[in-house]
Amino acid sequence: MATIQVNFFSQSLMRTVTFQAILPVDKVLKCQQKIKPYKTLYLLHGIFGDQTDWLVGTRIQRWAQDHNLAVIMPAGENKFYVDNENSHEYFSKFIGEELVEMTRRMFPLSKKREDTFIAGLSMGGYGAIINGLKYHETFGYVAGLSSALILNMVIHSTDGDDIPYMNKRSYLTSVFGNIDHLRGSDKDYKALVFKLKKEKANFPQIYMACGTEDFLLKANQDYYEFLVKEGIEVTYEEGPGSHTWDFWDRYIQKVLEWLPLDNQEEGLSSGHVD
Repeated sequence: MATIQVNFFSQSLMRTVTFQAILPVDKVLKCQQKIKPYKTLYLLHGIFGDQTDWLVGTRIQRWAQDHNLAVIMPAGENKFYVDNENSHEYFSKFIGEELVEMTRRMFPLSKKREDTFIAGLSMGGYGAIINGLKYHETFGYVAGLSSALILNMVIHSTDGDDIPYMNKRSYLTSVFGNIDHLRGSDKDYKALVFKLKKEKANFPQIYMACGTEDFLLKANQDYYEFLVKEGIEVTYEEGPGSHTWDFWDRYIQKVLEWLPLDNQEEGLSSGHVD
């Protein structure tokens, strides 16, 4: 399994950005066969993290190897993977358009919607859900773990001295732009559902999971119930755990079991020699 760090200049963000890639290109199959373009998971980290988080915190490299899955992990820079017109930082466009197009040019990735997935944890779970819905013609499957579905908190945020900086309205404004315009925008995960329903769009398959001791449990339960009420197909799971890598390590494996991936194939690659 090859792991690669890539730096390139992003037109959407107007700066050099970094992503980490896991690619099964060095896998030598014991049963020789023609290599197909790889199914691809765009995997988003949480707040305070970077493009290496999933590699350090989980066994994603091993499981991606088992399923011949390419995994692309961009740096999210605490920006919630949304566009901010005020700062000219178009993170949503970067995730849903530029990163997909760039990685498809660089690597032998499938261009099929049904082979292109997006997932994330916490801030990355929010980013996966909104961008999976916004770019539903690109992503066929969307998964959010412990997703930071905190729209109401953002809208009602203030700048009190005793509030952690990441919850302050001034910080959140630097991320989301004008908070007074947040409701009903493409940063609103409920509004996106209404928009897609109105357009009679083809919804991606959706998977959600959250730990029973996670502080975001109620927000995830509420969104799951909203999706069910709106007639949207969704797979939802809860399990023991809080907002920790122990939970995400277990449930990213469940995400891969849920995705339409290839069966495990015997073979040799770096880190796996019989």
